[in-house]
Amino acid sequence: MKAIMVMFDSLNRRFLPPYGCDWIHAPNFQRLSEKAVTFDNCYAGSMPCMPARRELQTGRYNFLHRSWGPLEPFDDSVPEMLRKAGVYTHMITDHQHYWEDGGSTYHNRFDTYEFFRGQEGDRWKGRVPAPGETLATDHHAALHRQDRINRQYLENEADHPQTRVFDAGIEFVRTNADRDRWLVQIETFDPHEPFFSYDRHKAHYARPYDGPQLDWPTYGRVTETAETVQHVRDQYSALLSMCDASLGRVIDMMDELDLWDDTMLIVCTDHGFLLGEHGWWAKMVQPWYDENIHTPLFIWDPRAKAKGQRRKSLVQTIDFGPTLLDYFGVAPTERMEGHALGQTVASDTPVREAGLFGAFGMHVNVTDGRYVYMRAPRDASNRPLDEHTLMPTHMRWQFTREELKRAELIEGFPFTQDVPVLRIPGMPFGAGNAFELGTLLFDLETDPGQEHPLEDPQIELRMINLMLELMRANEAPESQYQRMGLPAHGPADLTHTRLGRAPPAEVPWPSGEGRQLAGQK
Repeated sequence: MKAIMVMFDSLNRRFLPPYGCDWIHAPNFQRLSEKAVTFDNCYAGSMPCMPARRELQTGRYNFLHRSWGPLEPFDDSVPEMLRKAGVYTHMITDHQHYWEDGGSTYHNRFDTYEFFRGQEGDRWKGRVPAPGETLATDHHAALHRQDRINRQYLENEADHPQTRVFDAGIEFVRTNADRDRWLVQIETFDPHEPFFSYDRHKAHYARPYDGPQLDWPTYGRVTETAETVQHVRDQYSALLSMCDASLGRVIDMMDELDLWDDTMLIVCTDHGFLLGEHGWWAKMVQPWYDENIHTPLFIWDPRAKAKGQRRKSLVQTIDFGPTLLDYFGVAPTERMEGHALGQTVASDTPVREAGLFGAFGMHVNVTDGRYVYMRAPRDASNRPLDEHTLMPTHMRWQFTREELKRAELIEGFPFTQDVPVLRIPGMPFGAGNAFELGTLLFDLETDPGQEHPLEDPQIELRMINLMLELMRANEAPESQYQRMGLPAHGPADLTHTRLGRAPPAEVPWPSGEGRQLAGQK
């Protein structure tokens, strides 16, 4: 028994042919859907990148207890559990966040790993400032400078870190195809921004354009023209087509080596990316709309041999780890909230009624697969909001001394296995104000574009109580109930409903042919 997980970053399901997109060049995703099961109701959980990877490894939601950060000493790690059970685990990635302060404990859970440099603002190639040039103190400006330097070393597609990741992944599989009991995680940062690709992929989306060249949109409201929005979407699409070509190499290899009989294949992502929808760019500064949180998922399980079929059951990222454990005959821990998906792949057996999702300090969200409820904080203070950690690091830096002066050691939770944790007043990771954005309820059956928020207190109340059930199962801290204006014990009632905010902003879509090419109906 062997397993291959191919993981992309920021892969938007609405840009994929198996999910109804008929204009993008992605034949290998379509080919994959004919060789595997396609999930129609997969949702991410904890956002963004490293919180998603924490729940992938631990089978637990992350976002109610802490923001971006490493694996904790008390966490159950699926790669480590597999390794201890005699399954060889290997990770290949160009995702530089694993090597930053806030991700530094994930890759060492694998037996071996490989890292390829150069994505985004990866501090890779050194370039001393020229005379008269000063290094920017602004973090984002520094990232952009580093990215410009990195690109000078990636002129050929063969040199691109995505290409090198898939080269190494294919090498690992070819080297070990005749061995048993291994897992390889082939993980690329793409199609995450910046949307840097090559002419052969851009040719699929060539159109007249004389505006500013932009492949790295800011996180915030769309202020650009419709033509520039379309240009950015074309840049994203070209990079997605490059990802599709890399995926095709994996499928070709599985065909050539006849691996389908004994090798599980999971193709997934951590989240999507907003490209002008709802009047927003990117993520983390707006509610978690469907384009960002409703993710693509494909699974081939050689035990079930189901292919070319759809699955409607609601599944989440927290299920991926337990699925791998089950496949290799390793029992999950009682702390895991996810479920093995073997029977869901085989016969669409449901594993949950509802699922949570969100980012630390932003909306707390719940879906049952039809309705999506986005609960905003009770007031603009967004307090109390506490980090719970024994690894006090943020994304690229350690907690400051001022933050740590406010830390207190408290009794742990059952999932920390009786280990005490630091409780530290926190700040939301994103720049958006969830209170100002308001509480929203959507019916995806009648409003798949989430353009018309519902005002139905009875449906809202049902969704609140589903949310409370999941928060309690997650051992959410008391501060989260206070922040959300929800009862920590017992059911909610109509006094806890709060709908009625303004609908999302109008979207500056392209019109005519451009709108059709952008995949908008």
